Parts: sequence; C-alpha cells; structure tokens
Amino acid sequence: MRNLERIELLKGYCKEEPGNPFNFYALALEYRESDKPAAAELFDFVLSNFPNYLPVYFPAAHFFYEEDDLQKAKQVFESGLALANDLQDEKGKKELANAYQNFLFETDMD
Repeated sequence: MRNLERIELLKGYCKEEPGNPFNFYALALEYRESDKPAAAELFDFVLSNFPNYLPVYFPAAHFFYEEDDLQKAKQVFESGLALANDLQDEKGKKELANAYQNFLFETDMD
C-alpha cells in the first residue's frame, strides 16, 4: 500500500472513530515525511486531546527535535516521562528516558 493510500485510509478511520487516538497518531506518522505541518498539527492534537496515550510521546518528541523545535521536544519528552511514571510503565519509561538523555546530550540542554 502506498503512502497516499494509507493516508486516505487513516483519514477515514479518524472520521469513523474520532475517539481512537491510534488513528490520529498513525496519520501523523504517515505525514512526517510528506507534510510536516500536518504531522505537527496531528501530533499536537493527540498530545492535547489524548494526553494519556503514551505511544505518541516518543515519536512526537523526535519529530519536534528533527524540526528544530527543541523546547517543544523537551516538553514532550518530559511529559511522556511523567506519564510513563504515573502509569508505572517501566518499558516506556526506560525508552523515553534513554531517548531524552540522548536528546539532552545532542542539544546541550539541561
């Protein structure tokens, strides 16, 4: 399935199931290379409307880092870490903490 076909399919899923964060998350992932403003908008949408959807934090933080929005990336990493801690999700917490430490090292942020 081509990227455009997946995008159209996911748009349909978003309309059919507006309460399912996965559909918006998956659509943001598809847009990362082809439509960065749409990807940013969708990541923001999921982060705002489904703040307990832990899977979005890692790719969203990386996306904002790649787009050179370092403050936003830092905030997303920190929010994801706090959520993983609240959910007692050790695997998610380790993955986010590792990525966050790499981010801090690469950007000289603390």
